[in-house]
Amino acid sequence: MGDLDDIQSWLNDELPSMLAKYEVPAANWAVVRGDEVVDGAAGVLSKATGVDATADSVFQIGSITKLWTSTLVLQLVDEGKVGLDRPIREYLPDFRIADEQAAQTITVRHLLNHTAGFEGDIFVDTGFGDDCVEKYVAALHDVPQLFPPGEQFSYNNAGYCVLGRLIEVLRGTSFDASLREYLITPLGLTHAATDAYEAIKYRAAMGHVEPERGEGYQPAPVWAMYRSNAPAGAMLSMRARDLVAFARMHLDDGRVGEQQVLAPGTAALMQERQVDLPDLGLMGTSWGLGFERFDLPSGAIVGHDGNTIGQAAFLRMVPGTGVAVALLTNGGDALSLYKDVVGGALNRLTGVELPASPVPPAEPPTIDAERFLGTYSASVYDLTVSQDDDRRIWIEQTPKGFLEEIGGRVERTELVSYRDDMLIPVEADRGMYMPHAFLGDDGTGHALYLHLGRAIRRAGTDEE
Repeated sequence: MGDLDDIQSWLNDELPSMLAKYEVPAANWAVVRGDEVVDGAAGVLSKATGVDATADSVFQIGSITKLWTSTLVLQLVDEGKVGLDRPIREYLPDFRIADEQAAQTITVRHLLNHTAGFEGDIFVDTGFGDDCVEKYVAALHDVPQLFPPGEQFSYNNAGYCVLGRLIEVLRGTSFDASLREYLITPLGLTHAATDAYEAIKYRAAMGHVEPERGEGYQPAPVWAMYRSNAPAGAMLSMRARDLVAFARMHLDDGRVGEQQVLAPGTAALMQERQVDLPDLGLMGTSWGLGFERFDLPSGAIVGHDGNTIGQAAFLRMVPGTGVAVALLTNGGDALSLYKDVVGGALNRLTGVELPASPVPPAEPPTIDAERFLGTYSASVYDLTVSQDDDRRIWIEQTPKGFLEEIGGRVERTELVSYRDDMLIPVEADRGMYMPHAFLGDDGTGHALYLHLGRAIRRAGTDEE
């Protein structure tokens, strides 16, 4: 196995050429093994300013924030203030969604492991005040239920905002203040920012987006999403070294020095398998209490990914080895860079290999796609699957709501047969081929859900 000095030398030498290869403006990385940490950076934080990235630059970690939110919730569980299998209504009596029965039965555990069942990609601007999460949760009153709580996995940003409000109510302070008091300060982090006002104190990365495919990556029109979604991953920024300090606490049974940030055994509980996912290949195979899991023959890799406006972040941990790797980026083909950097570091230090990414078959069979045809609708887009006279299968994404507001455009993509009840794009999007899983039955022989990590329900059907 390699050592950390080898990792440092390898990435110092190779990262600049990797960034050029994948059109990633900048990256910040860190690797921890036990008590040792190495880190580094390359590239520019913004193509508009040309400011160089350094190891102390801060990038948005996006949905990796959910691990911080779940950790704050499990601290409350450790203290006996929250029960994992108690209804969220016991702590938030005013919690409302469209389905009253579901609202009464959704538990804290359902929210943590993404099985609550209500639509989760809800983005509402409720201002920048400390009451923004409270106002956001109140705005969920008409959000539809897609399936009964606990029935299946469906990634749920809104559910983590509800957990953020739970933290606020039981701690008597804002979500940001709870992050700082109960995690950022105990972990001794020096380059972590809970909003743009704090991030500007550091060398902060700007996200980069591609307005039209092939045009090249340009600085994004805005830095962050709405503060109301902070518990799900809209704001938190830090350097990779501070992110692996958080990971090290989880690898070390909740300890930081002599202090227990989590009770003994709680970190392992958070990493345990709770619910299985469809075999999408680009997400974990199962999920814990916040943690994404990749269940491999050699054991599990755990972690989380994060995506904001033009920024992508990756955290991977190998339990039992003391090894964690973080990679933070600000545009381009971040997924391919992740495979090279994170996959290379994990393999050199632990022998573990990342699972192979899905690719379309070289000669896909022509199939009758009748079961899949139709429109699947969510708050941020409609997805319409069709089959033409040549029996080619297409999916058209029409943005709505928040996605339309931030410049989303209509996109039409060809799909081919991948596995039973699964299709896959013929062209990669930022280095990835996302399998499309079709689940359930609407009573007429058609799939009830299109699953892309989120369960997107067929338009015109209601959860019973």
